[in-house]
Amino acid sequence: MLNEQLRRVLQQMPKAELHIHIEGSLEPELIFALAERNGVKLAYGSVEELRAAYAFTDLQSFLDIYYAGASVLLKEQDFYDMTAAYLKRAEEDNVRHTEIFFDPQTHTHRGVAMDVIINGIYRACQDSPVSATLILCFLRHLSEEDAIVTLEAALPYRDKFIGVGLDSSEVGNPPEKFARVFARCRELGLHLVAHAGEEGPPAYIYTALDTLKVERIDHGVRCLEDPALTERLAREQMALTVCPLSNIKLCVFDKMEQHNILDLLNANIVATVNSDDPAYFGGYMNDNFIATFEALPLGLSHAQRLARNSFAAAFLPAAQKQQYLDEVDAFFAKV
Repeated sequence: MLNEQLRRVLQQMPKAELHIHIEGSLEPELIFALAERNGVKLAYGSVEELRAAYAFTDLQSFLDIYYAGASVLLKEQDFYDMTAAYLKRAEEDNVRHTEIFFDPQTHTHRGVAMDVIINGIYRACQDSPVSATLILCFLRHLSEEDAIVTLEAALPYRDKFIGVGLDSSEVGNPPEKFARVFARCRELGLHLVAHAGEEGPPAYIYTALDTLKVERIDHGVRCLEDPALTERLAREQMALTVCPLSNIKLCVFDKMEQHNILDLLNANIVATVNSDDPAYFGGYMNDNFIATFEALPLGLSHAQRLARNSFAAAFLPAAQKQQYLDEVDAFFAKV
């Protein structure tokens, strides 16, 4: 069991979140409120019935419900309310900085305009005391042509997002499928990240690094299956945005006691803890930290390292990054 001091440390320590899908923070209560506001008919009769459907067997079974939930997002205020609700939770968890993923194709394919999506999310970020930036993600089950069209539609709002990512169904959709659009994003000076090595093999991590030239790997937990890759990630200090509760909920690991985050840290990899889709996977940042530390032999030194890793891996100006790292060290000096 987690002792009270360590639990308090995990809750109160300053931290950054680098892997959060904003649509995945949409709680059932807000889904129903927005459905009523927008006259959207849901397939579920109640909040309880919807929550009971969150029994996922794999990534795809989750995505089916995730896209259904997103159908209630139609107006700029909907995107604002969803983002504001997440940022309030982040603030309560002592998240100082967050880099928020959003999936425009999930919405533009339903006829929602790009400006509605980006402006709603961005405005909520501006109104929050939490430092928050946006990363536009391409849906990998769709074509690269679709991703290119999405990028072009988003470019008038280039000042409102800092990077691009790659998410959705991983297996059968390798990173190299998106080589051209990522090359274009690199030319535009955007930060680059990609989901790889969650359900997909270590080979996907290699192509995310070598073909897409990403600066961070989202998930990446399967890297340990390849010793050469593990050594490379450690040598290059390539950060992994690990999502423990998500990994359990989607059966990447059967139970938290089997999670490999301690092995990643022991391999000198820059692992971070994140919530992924917290409304669906049973918890926000502090829930992820507590569940992980309860199940694994992790202590104060690991907590400090994970907090430091989260800021070290963030896309922040050097001075701001150092400020956060100093804040972490000052916090732990008093523990």
